[in-house]
Amino acid sequence: MAINPQAVVNIAVKAAEDKKAEGIVVLDIREISIIADYFVICSGRSGPHVQAVVENIQEKLAEKGVRALRREGFREGGWVLLDYGDVVIHVFQEAERQFYNLERLWGDAQVVAIPV
Repeated sequence: MAINPQAVVNIAVKAAEDKKAEGIVVLDIREISIIADYFVICSGRSGPHVQAVVENIQEKLAEKGVRALRREGFREGGWVLLDYGDVVIHVFQEAERQFYNLERLWGDAQVVAIPV
């Protein structure tokens, strides 16, 4: 079953919240990029916490029939990227999040209220 990008974002955000992810931000990048419609960015306190957040996001989306096209960085647990096509989810440890600072890099994107 195909669901719209906003539903993917909302499910991912709820799954991240359920695992106590921190600093959850949703960026609407539709007007500034063709790579996706939304970025979901959040943090975990440690590698295992990041992995738990990622696993819960994947599990909750899989329950709706949505599977990641690609997952990168899971083993290391510093920055995990989940590519769902129209939605790209970034789960960081805080040090990596501050270093890469996607919110600044994508500063022209609109920060959207949750739920989308």
